[in-house]
Amino acid sequence: MSDLQKRFQDIIAPVIEFDYPVEIIDGKGSWVTGADGRQYLDFTCGIATSNMGHRPDAVVAAAQNQLNRLWHAGGSYLYDSIVDAAEKIVDVAPDGIEKVLFMNSGAEAVEASVKLARKVSGRQGIITFRGGFHGRTMGSVTYTTSRAKYRQGYHPLLPSTFVTPFPHPYGWGMTQEDANAYALRELEFKFKFEVTPGEIAAFLLEPMQGEGGYYPASSEFIHALRAIADEHGILLIADEVQSGFGRTGDWFTSQVYDVRPDILVMGKAIANGLPLSAVGASAELFDKWPVGSHGTTFGGNPVSCAACAANVDALRDFVPGVNRLSGYAFSRWAEIKEQRHTIGDVRGLGLMIGIELVKEGNEPDTEAFAAIGRHALDAGMFILNCGPDGNVIRFIPPLNVSQDDLDRGIDILADAIEAYEG
Repeated sequence: MSDLQKRFQDIIAPVIEFDYPVEIIDGKGSWVTGADGRQYLDFTCGIATSNMGHRPDAVVAAAQNQLNRLWHAGGSYLYDSIVDAAEKIVDVAPDGIEKVLFMNSGAEAVEASVKLARKVSGRQGIITFRGGFHGRTMGSVTYTTSRAKYRQGYHPLLPSTFVTPFPHPYGWGMTQEDANAYALRELEFKFKFEVTPGEIAAFLLEPMQGEGGYYPASSEFIHALRAIADEHGILLIADEVQSGFGRTGDWFTSQVYDVRPDILVMGKAIANGLPLSAVGASAELFDKWPVGSHGTTFGGNPVSCAACAANVDALRDFVPGVNRLSGYAFSRWAEIKEQRHTIGDVRGLGLMIGIELVKEGNEPDTEAFAAIGRHALDAGMFILNCGPDGNVIRFIPPLNVSQDDLDRGIDILADAIEAYEG
């Protein structure tokens, strides 16, 4: 154990942990450098946050410039970077997103989105989708069902929250069409047996599930939800905290599916690692939210907003190329899957790819990731997992990853899986 690890253990609450016992002192692009000088390929991206890699020049320059002018306002007065960031976001957001509210974290933005939906609709019920991750605060953990342990010990949770299935075709052993039909039938039963549609303020879902296992919604399923929402006056909240800002092949997954969310939740990659999140909606919807009904001290921080505006501009050069890199990565993983019985499924959108590790009979292999992660670390690469059994590799390189680094990452993981199989 290094001195820093010992100090961490002595002073930081143990509820907070880090994934790897490595001290990192520097990062640039797709790489980070350890205290011993060793370089590591970083395909964690801060949990899909550093979409432009570490320390992108334009974002660093914008943040430094803002630091030299004004770094906090707390809502006391107006400053330019908050307006600049909002204008940049609205420019790339799905149709109908006309105004923005800035918060600090994804969980906080989720809670703000639910407060907005409840306030303007006059309804209190929220329907969430099993496997979704929406945060860890007391409100947002109510909506989180990606792993039961996140809710363990915190009951009672918020009332009037109803959970219904999200299509998991591989996990259920179904075709996508059958999984869609099952999930929609269960939603129909929810309305028939548990709660009437007129009591529901919003559907809250990740169009591309993250922590729950990197399951994309199909176009058919999400458009069916949009139609049901419209029929019953229910608001559709798209939680794109992890899947936003180019990660899934367009600026937002809602655009990949060509579906219009009423409320869009953003975070993580919004400022490439500086603390910031946002809620987007139409002017009509926001204008129904009375002044003073919500607030924040640090949301929309001047430095984070300056970084956000520069980050959106920087991403414009790379978002159009995500699907090319995605197609290449999927083709390579398809070849590897044919050779490796441990890989049960490869799924996702853009550069948000899940590689599911299984045992015989397609049962989740709960031990595989730990071994593969250790092998990858020895080879100089950081990766993360997801899914309720922790058996899905998150393949999330930076969106500006070089071809050589993309291949290197795939090669390291392919070798690690081969070594695990012995």
